[in-house]
Amino acid sequence: MSTRAPLVTGVDFVTIPTQDLDRAREFYADVLRLEPSSVWGSETRPTIGAEFETGGVTLALLDSGKVGIDFHPNGHPIALRVDDVEAARAELESRGVSFVADTLDSGVCHQAFFKDPDGNTLGLHHRYAPRD
Repeated sequence: MSTRAPLVTGVDFVTIPTQDLDRAREFYADVLRLEPSSVWGSETRPTIGAEFETGGVTLALLDSGKVGIDFHPNGHPIALRVDDVEAARAELESRGVSFVADTLDSGVCHQAFFKDPDGNTLGLHHRYAPRD
C-alpha cells in the first residue's frame, strides 16, 4: 500500500465579491466587528481587496470589477461560528442587519442567515451536538 502526500493542505482564504470595497470594509469591520488584517493595493496600484480574520479562515473582500471579473454575490452562506446564535443575531439586528428567515435548528446546530451590503449570504452558526 502506498501513501500519498495530500495535494491540498488547507484553506488560506475565502473570497467574497464586492462592488463597493469601502462599503464592504465598513460592514465587515464595524458591523460584524471582524479584525482587518491587510489591504490589497498600494500608492502605485489601486486598492482591489481587503482581508478580515475570523479565527479560522480569512475572509477576503475582492472588488470584482477592478480585476475584470463579473460581479455575482455568493448565494450560499459562509458560516460564521458564534457561541450563541440568538445573542449574536440580536446584536447584529441592533446594528441594522436584517435576517432572511427564522433561526434554523438542524438537529445538530443553530443557524441564522443574512446578507452583506452586496447581497452575499452569510450565516451565524453554532454546533451544539458533538461530531460522531
